[in-house]
Parts: sequence; C-alpha cells; structure tokens
Amino acid sequence: MSFSLEKEFRFEAAHRLVHHDGHCARLHGHSWRGRIICEGNRLYEEGPKRGMLIDYADMSAALRPVLETYLDHHFLNETLQTDSPTSEVIAAKLFFMLVQELPNLTAVVIEETCTSRCTFRPDQSSIV
Repeated sequence: MSFSLEKEFRFEAAHRLVHHDGHCARLHGHSWRGRIICEGNRLYEEGPKRGMLIDYADMSAALRPVLETYLDHHFLNETLQTDSPTSEVIAAKLFFMLVQELPNLTAVVIEETCTSRCTFRPDQSSIV
C-alpha cells in the first residue's frame, strides 16, 4: 500500500538563459505551473490528521514562502542565483528548498509552457 499526494501551484516569472543558442537567451517570461509530490505508506493514526499521509494545507504552507520569496513575479536569474534557470534547475532547487519541511517529498514537477514540463526526483543519496 502506497499513497501519492500532489499539490499544484502557479507563478509568473521571468528568466533568461544566458548561454542558450536560441530565443531563450533573451529576457522573457512564463506563466509557470508546478506540482509537489509527497509519497509514503504510513498514515497518521491519531489526532486531527488521522487517516492522512500529509495535510494538503501543510504542503501549501511549506510552498507559500518559497513562491513569494524566490519565484512569483521575480527574475529567476537573480532570485535563484543562476545564469541558467531552466525548468530542470528550478525543479531541483525547489525540491531542496522544501524537503526539510516536507520529508515525504519525492518529486517536483515544473511546467514552463503548456507542452513542456520537467519532473525532478533526486537519488536518495542526495537527500540529507
């Protein structure tokens, strides 16, 4: 028995892929979408979260300050401190920003456009 819970989020942000050999080298923005995924097989047995793997409200609460501080209506090159804020880099950085708060976090999905998405699932050895 295993459970997988997903919480979707959205943000508006600009970026520039400095080393890209196409249009993405220019400053541009996206209406980004994403999901955080928590998985596990042990549900709370007692208390107000009885029968839950994790409360969706707890997932939202962990996500909120990261969205406000680093992602929503920001220039990602600056807030993520990289000259290459690709979907892959954003997904990985977001995972490591959240994993301490969400120990059941197993993946982060970032959708840069309606047809392009990245899923980041780290090796267990990279989670400390």
